[in-house]
Amino acid sequence: MTPERYAKIMRVLSRRQPTLTVLMDQVNKPHNLSAIIRTCDAVGVLEAHAVAPKGGKLAEFEGHTFEATSGSAHKWVTVNRHQDAAQAVRDLQAQGVQVLATHLSQRSVDYRDADYTRPTCVLLGAEKWGVGDEAADAADGNIIIPMFGMVQSLNVSVAAATILFEAQRQRLAAGMYDTPQLTPQALADRAFEWAYPDLAPAYRERGEAYPALDEHGQIIA
Repeated sequence: MTPERYAKIMRVLSRRQPTLTVLMDQVNKPHNLSAIIRTCDAVGVLEAHAVAPKGGKLAEFEGHTFEATSGSAHKWVTVNRHQDAAQAVRDLQAQGVQVLATHLSQRSVDYRDADYTRPTCVLLGAEKWGVGDEAADAADGNIIIPMFGMVQSLNVSVAAATILFEAQRQRLAAGMYDTPQLTPQALADRAFEWAYPDLAPAYRERGEAYPALDEHGQIIA
């Protein structure tokens, strides 16, 4: 671990947004899943959520294709797995997170009209079938990206980027990237996991706290 590498880790973590996330409902193409994760990293999302496609396993997307397309972003954005999108929505809401589903309905609003400075999860569905009706109905709101062409929707990864960068714009204007959103302990824990990914699992398995790091990222004996 070089001082320069550790400084970058701390700089990135200090801007991470634990109150901004996405829930991918059966996004079934590895390159789309990977591209969304890459955008999450770019805007400062700390953790994402995903429901595996019907008849498949999310783990299937974590091979060579996933890693190559995401540009290693999967190392920096934790993906939490869920069995059911509607239940995942309710679980997030129970944590005080508003869930905004990309879904056309009578209550849909322009995605730019939503307030992303609140704790927010953007719910995205696969291009073929979109967000499931139950999950969309359970969401706090439905958002759409206005379309003026012949096609009815964007590629899901493009839609995710469009919405997440609007969230970034609002949060930048609100000064939410100026001070760390993670608690000091959470930031220190993530810094160790990112700086020492080969050592961190052993500490977790033993139930031990991570060792402290000095200002250069070196383990304090």
